[in-house]
Amino acid sequence: MLISLARLRKALSPRAPGNEVRDELTAAAREQRDRDRAGLPNTDPGPGPANELALTWLCHAQDQSPDRDGGVARHFSLLTGWGRSYPETTGYIIPTLLAQAAHWPALSLEARARRMLDWLVAIQFPEGGFQGGVIGSEPKVPVTFNTGQILLGLAAGAEAFGPPYDSAMAKAADWLMATQDDDGCWRRHPTPFAKPGEKTYETHVAWGLLEAARVGENRQWLEAALRQVDWALGHQHANGWMASCCLSDNRRPLTHTLGYALRGIVEAWRHSGEARYLEAGRRLADGLLTALGPDGHLPGRLDRRWRPAVPWSCLTGQVQIAWCWLALYQATDEGRYRDAGLAANRFVRRTLQTGGSPDVVGGVKGAFPVDGDYGTYEYLNWAAKFLVDANQLETDVG
Repeated sequence: MLISLARLRKALSPRAPGNEVRDELTAAAREQRDRDRAGLPNTDPGPGPANELALTWLCHAQDQSPDRDGGVARHFSLLTGWGRSYPETTGYIIPTLLAQAAHWPALSLEARARRMLDWLVAIQFPEGGFQGGVIGSEPKVPVTFNTGQILLGLAAGAEAFGPPYDSAMAKAADWLMATQDDDGCWRRHPTPFAKPGEKTYETHVAWGLLEAARVGENRQWLEAALRQVDWALGHQHANGWMASCCLSDNRRPLTHTLGYALRGIVEAWRHSGEARYLEAGRRLADGLLTALGPDGHLPGRLDRRWRPAVPWSCLTGQVQIAWCWLALYQATDEGRYRDAGLAANRFVRRTLQTGGSPDVVGGVKGAFPVDGDYGTYEYLNWAAKFLVDANQLETDVG
């Protein structure tokens, strides 16, 4: 999920129209900030209990969206409450719910996923793309990145249920292929909510096309996806670092967007079997390994030499990268990837609140401490989704 930090700061300003944030923090925000600054709790609930908590929170986030449209609320803020439904992340939450449905029957995850799918089909632009931002965001225009993320959900829906999700999947995939430049990059429909410029983390868009290609058995979609990954890898440095890989500061990319890039590269290997993608993924994963602390802490921004650029952790990026490390362990049997994935997962699980208000229990904060400069004072729906995925892979690994 993409957050423009400039827009985030504006949104948190007490002068922002329609925003009720005061000059002083709310009591809940101040309490959570102080608790986080005191240090990471020692208790790790473990992958299974953490997933039950996070999935319950995601269900609550769907129910608490003020739009009541079947989409998942973007966040819960300790300053302003629940955000509006977010198409982009609702899209890639769907595969997680479908994959987890059999494990947690009491949560009715399959039925919830269908509500999300029906909503997304209803808001798809006629040409196949999807809007950026939350519902109500302006300008309301089709955006490459958001369409690619929603395509992950449509592909999962098409595989599980068939019509009408297969036709919506095909429209989105065809639109992405038609709007791609010859060199593989997507430039024509950028998000208006991030800094302009080419984005190598759109390998995560390529992953959406790869899933559609697998489900729809469409070779053209596969080739278009791999073209984008090839273009992105033309921007990879010898030490694995990716240029043009942040929504706001390419000199110090977020681990969130580095995690997007890494996942797309790993998926290119998983779908194509071509060793060069595995090698490129390992270069990026190995660079990230050098920044991991012994307690599992990964700084939320890193420079081109993999040095910490901020003291706080982007929890979303942590679990995205943890999933990739664990997948690389499965591919290579190298224990360093397993150990890194386990440590990063444990760190994030220890930040979870296991008792109290349902608005925060099981939710994953944007940053640790909570006042870090990503999803500041917010519990983000995509962070919970990626935690579930990483915990599940940890369970599968061992």
